[in-house]
Parts: sequence; structure tokens; C-alpha cells
Amino acid sequence: MIIRMNEMPNLHHLELFYHVARAGGITAATRSMSYGIQQPAVSGQISSLETELGMRLFQRRPFRLTPAGEELFGFLAPFFGKLPMVVDSISGKASKRLRLSAPTLAIREHLPQIIADMRMKVPDLELSLFEASKERSFGLLDNEEVDLAVVEFEGKPPTNYQSRLLAKLALVLLLPPGMKVPRKGIKAIAGKMPLIRLPEQEPLARLFVKGLASHGLEWAPEIEVSGIDLITSYVEKGFGCGLGLEIRGVSLPPTISVMKLPGFSKLEIHGVWRGKAHPLAEEALAELGRIGTKLSAGGA
Repeated sequence: MIIRMNEMPNLHHLELFYHVARAGGITAATRSMSYGIQQPAVSGQISSLETELGMRLFQRRPFRLTPAGEELFGFLAPFFGKLPMVVDSISGKASKRLRLSAPTLAIREHLPQIIADMRMKVPDLELSLFEASKERSFGLLDNEEVDLAVVEFEGKPPTNYQSRLLAKLALVLLLPPGMKVPRKGIKAIAGKMPLIRLPEQEPLARLFVKGLASHGLEWAPEIEVSGIDLITSYVEKGFGCGLGLEIRGVSLPPTISVMKLPGFSKLEIHGVWRGKAHPLAEEALAELGRIGTKLSAGGA
């Protein structure tokens, strides 16, 4: 095979070709690769490599390497095949480092205990914490800036990520001092009292809007705040009713009453990662799941 080019082929395209040739096809390769990539993306990038080289590398159906493809695979296999072993030998430090993103409440209230427990098992643990919303967490995962993200969902996680359910938390309304839980429930107060909640893009707020709609109700917020703790504070001061979560073991001021919201979907908390989970991420997932089960009023 003779290749005449002004520049070297795209290294990522070469890696994808190695996986396709090794697995015996594009579909099999997407299932076996350690990081998430969809079949159309692999097919498109392999086609780009073939265009760049000016030759076909394999026949699609049935799969068979061309002579040029066999020669290229024979050259690439020793490098990519031995790369994981080389990485393992030089990345001892990386095996002690965990990069984690999570919502503010989780970082402040729950992660300190998890970190303490993990340090008992890994004394030289190096930890990088990112305070991140759902959207930013996915960006950090896509850019490989974090190993694990704790994410709130009002639906299911995207299928091109790995995930594990950690907790399911029921929505509740926090009622200000002096206000009793109405017998008619949410219908008695929706739109008749000031509402305090998180911004509309937050999963908790979106779940609440969907729950209201299922009852034929609308209730626009009068006050939007950036954190659950601020909602509690404003409700305690009498500014209105607040949208909150039923979290086992978390105490509220005695002057605040809690109204449950039957029929409203629960907020799901997931651990999300790409490809094969980092060993320390697995350890963190186990600890997060244990705490999540304790916090979920009905269990996760």
C-alpha cells in the first residue's frame, strides 16, 4: 500500500478503523468500544478516512478487509493493542484521582461524608469537584473533564451515556407559618398563593409544571431562587408556598407545614458516566447509592 499525503491521517479516524477491523464490523465496534459513539458517527469518520487515503479499507456487507485494510490494520494493531497496558503502567497517579460534578446541594450536604469514607479506603485520593447543573455536567462528560456526574432528571438519561439510579425524591409543597394543609390539596391553593421555586429550566421546576398540567392547573412563580435552602428560608419568612423535596432525615423549621403532591412524578438522581466507569467512580457510585436510599422517603 502506497499512501501519498501532505499530512498524516486523522489519528482518531485510524483508531476507529482499528476497532472496526478488530471487531469485524461497525456495529460490533460501537458495542465493544469503551467510550460512547454512535454507529452513524463511526461510519462517517471511516468514510472520511477512506476518502483521505483514496482507497477502500473494507467491504461493508459481508464485512471483509481489503488488502489495503489488512495492511493498515497490521500496522495499527500493535500500537492500539498495547496502548491500554502502557497507559496502565504510567497512570498510577490517575488511578488515585476522581473528577466529579454534582449539584450544589449534593456537594455541600452529602459529598463530604462520601469523601471521608473513600479516603479511608484510598488515603492518597485526589478529588476534583465541579458544581454543575445538568447541562454543564453533560458538557464536562463530553469533554472528558469529569469521570462521574451526579445529575437530576425529570425523565430518563440519554441512552448514549451509562447511568445508575441513585435516588427518587417526591415533590412537596412547603406551606408558610400559620397555613394548614388544605383538604382539597393542590387545587385549593394553585394560583391563589405566591409560589417560590427554582428557575424553570431546573428539572424540579419542570416536573412540577408537568404535575400541575396533569391536574389541569397552572401556577406561575412569584419568586425564583437558585437553591432549595433559599426556598425554605423564604417560606419560613412568609413570602409564599415553596416547591421542595421530601428528603428523609432532613428537618424543616417547625413553623413550616409540608403538603404532599400525590400523582406528581418523582425527581430522579442518577450517576452518569461515559464508557467504562473509573474504579473510583464505581466506589463513589456505591456510596452515593447507599446515601440515596436513605434519603428517598419511599426508597430509590
